Amino acid sequence: MPSLSFDGETHDEIVQKVRRWLATADDAGAAETLTPAEAVSQGAALTKDALRVIAAAAPGPVASSDVVKALTAMGYQATDATRDAVLAGLDALEQATGGGLVKKVSDAGSKAAYEMNVAIAKQVFRSVTGR
Repeated sequence: MPSLSFDGETHDEIVQKVRRWLATADDAGAAETLTPAEAVSQGAALTKDALRVIAAAAPGPVASSDVVKALTAMGYQATDATRDAVLAGLDALEQATGGGLVKKVSDAGSKAAYEMNVAIAKQVFRSVTGR
């Protein structure tokens, strides 16, 4: 099983290393773009992994406490609910606009892919990032 790890003395050091790695991974995979549905699903998986890492990093008695277990489970449920809501939103946008805003381009099992109008995508990106 592939694995990836980052070492650092502080949380900020690790975050900086992860960001640098992600930037190089983005540059290397620039030719391979994700559909919005894939990005949402991968983001949800990444959030769940982060929850798992945080829970595992807690000291033994804390990690095994009912509070940490309940919070981790709630995090998983919130992540799944958010993923499902975003994907349902993409479906609703596609249906409401007849494919003018986003268009479903494939449907394979539980994976759905969408194609977004370029002008709309740029506006959404600007509004989210403030750029």
